[in-house]
Amino acid sequence: MYAFFVAPFADFAFMQRALAGSLMLSLGACPVGVFLMLRRMSLSGDAMAHAILPGAAAGFLFYGLEILPMTIGGLIAGVVVALGAGAVSRFSIQREDASMAAFYLISLAIGVLMVSIRGSSVDLMHVLFGTVLALNNEALVLIGGIAVVTLAALTVLWRALVAECLDPLFLRSVSRLGSPVHFIFLGLVVLNLVGGFQALGTLLSVGLMILPAAAARFWSQRVGPMCVLAVMIGFASCVAGLLLSYHAALPSGPAIILSAGAAYMLSILAGSRGVLRSRLVHHRHRTA
Repeated sequence: MYAFFVAPFADFAFMQRALAGSLMLSLGACPVGVFLMLRRMSLSGDAMAHAILPGAAAGFLFYGLEILPMTIGGLIAGVVVALGAGAVSRFSIQREDASMAAFYLISLAIGVLMVSIRGSSVDLMHVLFGTVLALNNEALVLIGGIAVVTLAALTVLWRALVAECLDPLFLRSVSRLGSPVHFIFLGLVVLNLVGGFQALGTLLSVGLMILPAAAARFWSQRVGPMCVLAVMIGFASCVAGLLLSYHAALPSGPAIILSAGAAYMLSILAGSRGVLRSRLVHHRHRTA
């Protein structure tokens, strides 16, 4: 048991950094994923994950695989796309999901083109899928800072975020916080995707944000417990994925996301609000 579960993290510093980075990422990203899901913006999160690629590619183009330039570039690109898509949906007839899709497709194409101009296929794979096992101290500080900022913002804006999930039109009618909260929340999404980019790349970072949140939805109806459950599922997925990666020699990022996917499938079946429980309750009502 020790050799399988503990030894990889006890004996290797790169596994310790990967575990610390992925756990801190789950701490901030999973609650944000819950609000994304409740606001029916899960696919918008996926779109914004692709949207940070041009900024990260610009940082790579000028400085190579340096964390700070790629992070700043990704953050700027993500904010520009999020604000642009939000503005288009607010001031035109197009809905936010359509404008976000248009922006992210353009961003993805530009980003891949920019990386391809200077880098190799290995560099492109690094940008798209990340290298959680290669996290250094600078990346850990960045991810930890993002988690702290996210948790602080969620604490301050909690009631407004919950209200907007339930009835955004009502919030805007009784408070001026509607639009600012919406854009601040989009900023938190981008911030956590940029943090996830360091570990999981632009294509997989949204997976750790959405899958634990979607799994938690099958266990709870209340937002607070749902966020806690999502974080716990995220933690378990990171540990399981890293162990699977270590023992089976699999890519670490996909292994983490597949572990989260397994938790999601299990929750669909066995959750307190899942398929089996729903069918059992329905059967009891029919036979009563």
